[in-house]
Formats: sequence, structure tokens, C-alpha cells
Amino acid sequence: MVVVTGYTASGAGPAERASDGGRGPMTLATAGDLTGYLGRVLDGWNRARPDERVTLVELPDSADETRSQMVTDLRSGAGRFDVLNIDVAWTSEFAAAGWIAPVDRERFPLKSFLPPVVDTATYDGRLYAVPYVTNAGMLFYRKDVLDRAGERPPRTWAELERQARTLAPRHGLGGYAGQFLPYEGLTVNAAEAVYSAGGTVLGDEGERVTVDSAAARAGIGFLARGVRDGWIPREALAYTEEESRRAFQEGRLLFLRNWPYAHAGASGDDSRVAGRFGAVPLPGPHGPGTSVLGGSNLAVSSHSRQPESARDLIAYLTSEQVQRRVLTEGALPPVRAALYGDRALVRRFPYLPALRASVLAAAPRPKSPRYEQVSLAVQAVVHDAMAQHQTPEAAVRRLADELAAIARRR
Repeated sequence: MVVVTGYTASGAGPAERASDGGRGPMTLATAGDLTGYLGRVLDGWNRARPDERVTLVELPDSADETRSQMVTDLRSGAGRFDVLNIDVAWTSEFAAAGWIAPVDRERFPLKSFLPPVVDTATYDGRLYAVPYVTNAGMLFYRKDVLDRAGERPPRTWAELERQARTLAPRHGLGGYAGQFLPYEGLTVNAAEAVYSAGGTVLGDEGERVTVDSAAARAGIGFLARGVRDGWIPREALAYTEEESRRAFQEGRLLFLRNWPYAHAGASGDDSRVAGRFGAVPLPGPHGPGTSVLGGSNLAVSSHSRQPESARDLIAYLTSEQVQRRVLTEGALPPVRAALYGDRALVRRFPYLPALRASVLAAAPRPKSPRYEQVSLAVQAVVHDAMAQHQTPEAAVRRLADELAAIARRR
């Protein structure tokens, strides 16, 4: 297996690759593979189909940098990438721009996937990608602290707020944190708060702004109130996934919203909370809340000279056998529904039932062909509200105005 890191124009382009009826050697572009599992998975494909060998191109770990390099290639028409492993939030943008090709629903076992994940791969009623990895936010909690107090994990915002205000200080802990630095993570956290309250941000594939609602004011108000009243530590305003994970793992938080990957670190030998924490679906105003779907989809570049091979590769990567390895070797949540009920896997990954419930209740990020601009607006406005620079009511009005201006752009 050949892995190319920091891929540049000197890499193999379409003119250097044979093409025979849409078949031949390919490149698969992805963000950095932190566990190294994907190269091993592709080794199996390459042994079986040497004439359609895949070169894995690892782009930077940062989602923004990965997107930038993919977009540069797609806009240029160079066609260096055949299959793209894209963030689920990019599907609409890439499809609207004509950078990825529609795929045939009948070619892939979509009914075997967790139902909500399929929606992340569609745009304007058509399937433009195939779900590969899913994700949903979960609430990690200090089980030892709650057990000592005779409390259960919170199912509502009121319960979370009360426990974060009263129990956390008794143990020298911060109450609650998520990913509140103004970057994509804050867009996710803000959308989850709005969705959990029953609201939405955009409709009609980004052409209609729906955020100016009581639900949005309640969701953003919940986050802003946490900072104002102290049960969200102010330092959490600078947290990404990793800073927040470390804070929980080091025993500094009672509650943490994060992706399932945080379970592995919190269970590690160097974790101060190993064996003393649990994970449940996110709470909402009146019961379980709504997570935003994370993960990635596999798409065929519109410039690929090997589209038939590319589609076969996507079918291979979404097969049940490979999806099992996505979880066991890549530590990533698979899209195949049956794996969440596999007893051996549940013993090894005890959070799977809670994650399944979270995914089934989850919703995609706001769909828009101008998603990057939408996300930047959400980040800036919500961070101002949480930093107490603007009231939640004023923040929602401002966000509605900014999103309307984005929707008018062509």
C-alpha cells in the first residue's frame, strides 16, 4: 500500500493513470488517518484488484485544511483525486458546485445503514455520496460523582444545569463543557442546542432562513446562561474537541459533550477517570436532545477518469466486513446498523447502544451550498452570545440577518 502525505502536483495525475472503460488505478483522498487502519484496509483491495490499485492520499488532520486542498484540486479540474472522503457537512456544497458526481442508490445497501446517515449524503433529492463513518455527540459524565450523590445522568437541561451547579463545586470540578471555540465545533454545539429545543437553522437546502424562533433563542440562551452563571467554565470558550477531552480525562469536569472517540482516551492507562465515567445521549429541554450527525461520506470526483472503479471501491469500503474494521481498528463509528447490536462489539465498546440511540435521533448540520459561510456566521454570533457580548435574543436576530444575506448570494 502506498501512502502519500502532503500530496502535491507532482503526484500521479489523470494523464499518468491508465483508463479502461472507467476502470484503472485510483487515488483516495482523506484527512489524516490517525490510527493507520485505512492503509491496511486498502491493502486487501489492492491484493485482489492490482489493476485498480488505490493510492491513499492523506491530507492534513485539520478539516479546514483538508477541505481547502480538496477544493483547490476540484476547482482546477486536475482530477488528481478519484474518491473523496468528505465531511458530511460538505456534501451539499460539493454537489451544488458540480465537484462530485451523483451515484446510483440501487448500487449500495442503503437500507442496511442507520437511517439518518443517508440524509447527509443527499442534495436536492439526489444521492451524491455514500455514508462511510457516522458520529453523534454524547454526554460523558462522572459516574462516580453521580453515584455518590444518588443521582442519575441528566435527561433534561434542567437536570444537567442543577447537577453542574450543585454537585460539580463540591468535588472541585467544572460543571459542563463542549467545543466552544469559534470553529466548526461551535457550529455543531450551537446547532445541537437549537435542534434539541425543537428549532432549525435553515430550510430548503439553505435557501430559507428558519433560525429566528423561540427554540433558537432557548438553545443559544441555554449555552449563554451556562457561562453567565458559571456552570460552564469560561475557559471552555477556547475548547476544541481535544482541549475538552483532556479536561474531562484529567478529572476537571463533571459533564462533557464530545464525540465517541473521547471514550478511548478517557479509558486509557493515563486517564484519571478510567472506570469512573459513563456516556449517554445528549439531554434536551424536556427529555433526550438532538445531536448533530458527524462523520464522513465517500464521493466520486466529477473529474475522475476511473468512475466505475471508484464506485466499486466505495461499495468495498461500506461493506459489513470493512465497516467492522472501521470500528475495531479505526475506532470510528460505522454506518452499518447491524454492528450496533453485535454482542461481542458491545462488550468491547460499551457505548454502542447509547451511540446508536444518539445517531437515530440526530440531524444533519444545516444544508447549504454555501455551508462554509453559514458555519462562520453561526460560530461568530454564538460565541459572542456565550461571551456575554450580546443577548441571546439579539444574537438570534443578528444570525437570521447574516444567514439571509448569505442565502441571497449566488
